[in-house]
Amino acid sequence: MKTLKFSTTIKASKETVWNVLFTDENYPKWAKIFCEGSTAKTDWKQGSAVEFLTPSGDGMFSTIAQKVLYKTMVFKHLGTLRHGKRVLNDDSSIDWENAKESYELLEVDSKTELIVEMETTEEFQDYFKETFPKALKKIKELSE
Repeated sequence: MKTLKFSTTIKASKETVWNVLFTDENYPKWAKIFCEGSTAKTDWKQGSAVEFLTPSGDGMFSTIAQKVLYKTMVFKHLGTLRHGKRVLNDDSSIDWENAKESYELLEVDSKTELIVEMETTEEFQDYFKETFPKALKKIKELSE
């Protein structure tokens, strides 16, 4: 696993940025950068399950490992989904086991600094290096 780090400064409160990131209404608006029609099935509570899904039902199944409202959200990925079903004992799914993806919001001079760290497989490094900055740009646009 390789850890990638991305950040942006947003002219909005931590609460506003948080609500863009982690609500059923807004998550699809920025996650579409990764795949049009992406959704997250969860109640957004610590310890809860999360399914990050494309319209075809492919994606990741995860858990919310840590949540500090308006400050930190950490997802622990457990494996992959194909057509809405968990894929177990498959190399691609096993590669993602226990990978973390964290979002930290810091208030700096009446702005919010959003810092994202994610562990990814070598196969997806270039993809995330290209698309995550675009997603941050969309989050910034939606928040401001």
